[in-house]
Amino acid sequence: MLLVMVYSREARTSLRNACRAHEDVVVRRFGRAATFEENGYGAFLALRLRAEHGGDVQIERTRPFNEFEAVNSDVREAASAYTDRESSSTPYAKFAAGSSHPDPDALRKRSL
Repeated sequence: MLLVMVYSREARTSLRNACRAHEDVVVRRFGRAATFEENGYGAFLALRLRAEHGGDVQIERTRPFNEFEAVNSDVREAASAYTDRESSSTPYAKFAAGSSHPDPDALRKRSL
């Protein structure tokens, strides 16, 4: 997919208009950003926006995130357990301390 982010009011208006006029290419809209299908027409729309608005338009190539392929099971289990914690105000570092879940510093050092 192509992620298109805009940083000005004029660029946002153009992005909105492009998304409305070309819904078949739009994967999802996010207000100041949208994802387009990664094909020639999606690239054309993204590049047209950047040609019109210059640096107010950023285009990035993305790919879907497969958590089962990219993340170890202990991280998925920790996220699930943290979501189900007793007190919603408990920070993750305190939640993970003394448990089998990875601590925040270890998670920050891991790459996907």
